[in-house]
Amino acid sequence: MSSTNDSRGAGATLGLLGGSRPWSAGTPPKDVTGWAITALGVTVFVLACSWMTLKGIYSAAETLKVDGPLAAGILIILSVAVLALAWPAIQSWRRSQIAKAALAANNLVNARVATAASREFAYTTLGYAAVVVALLLIAQFFIANNLAVSRTFFQLPLIFSTFGLMLKAFWINIYIFVIAEILVLVWGLFVAIARLVPGDAGKPVRVMATVYTDAFRGMPAIINIYLIGFGIPLTGLPILKDLAPESYAILALTLTYGAYVSEVYRSGIESIHWSQVAASRSLGLTYFQTLRYVIVPQAARRIIPPLLNDFIALQKDTALVNVIGSIDSFNQAKIVASNHFNLSPVTTVAILFIAITIPQARFVDKMIEHDQRRMRGGS
Repeated sequence: MSSTNDSRGAGATLGLLGGSRPWSAGTPPKDVTGWAITALGVTVFVLACSWMTLKGIYSAAETLKVDGPLAAGILIILSVAVLALAWPAIQSWRRSQIAKAALAANNLVNARVATAASREFAYTTLGYAAVVVALLLIAQFFIANNLAVSRTFFQLPLIFSTFGLMLKAFWINIYIFVIAEILVLVWGLFVAIARLVPGDAGKPVRVMATVYTDAFRGMPAIINIYLIGFGIPLTGLPILKDLAPESYAILALTLTYGAYVSEVYRSGIESIHWSQVAASRSLGLTYFQTLRYVIVPQAARRIIPPLLNDFIALQKDTALVNVIGSIDSFNQAKIVASNHFNLSPVTTVAILFIAITIPQARFVDKMIEHDQRRMRGGS
């Protein structure tokens, strides 16, 4: 009896280790030939559209009198790059045929592996094809109507000749948002603490802070800048009536974004467990000492990503100061654009804002990922 069981166990082990007995893998996989054919068809279509678009770009380059050999070399490189899209499509077709052959031989394991690989290559082809089509549409938009879009927004000689002027005016925007961000950090924390003052004695302060945050979060920033920039000089108040337009802009942005940042502070403070407050008070710390030494330092670590997002928005809103006459980069660009009847200088300003915003956005993403990893590690 025992010898029989041993022989059965040995036979089962031999089958699992790849003996003469085929290993069953359940139901056979679905045929993915259709996906492979679709990938090949999409590839052919995208390649045809790409070559037509590249031909149009070459004609546009000749119209703009761009160096012929240079333009031809760049377009050849782009054509070869687009050809790379055919490789995953061909691999998808190849793996689909391998899957069919394995299925015909009743080798379900190899059939499943080849089917999964074929489907993955097909998805890769479709994904990259979507990106290429989007880029082709953008290229067609720029070369449409005899380069009307390119001439309006990207007239390179005008961009190069006015870049220094735009960059010099852009320092006004940098000055405004740097000073405003420092003030917003302090003012937002002050308002957040005012909204969290405990007890009946602190109720009037809480109500006043709540009214402020509701009012300035509900008011568009451009209206706030307009009211402060034109209203305060009309009041004739000493000192305040003689400030520069940039100072009014800093004040308006501080009041506007202070309301948003105060809510970010408050959410961070309230996210700290109540036991931290209880433990601190039991050690004899006052309420404000508890905030200063225990709660706010912990909350600050949690609110850095949303805080930086608000600051990115603040940087972009510095372009609104043109409504009160400050010669920032946007106002300077409008002056140059009106003189040349072309919007390329405004495009330069847009590129400058993007250049300082994208690195910060990626930095925020990295901080969020780091915080998530830390939280998962702690849990």
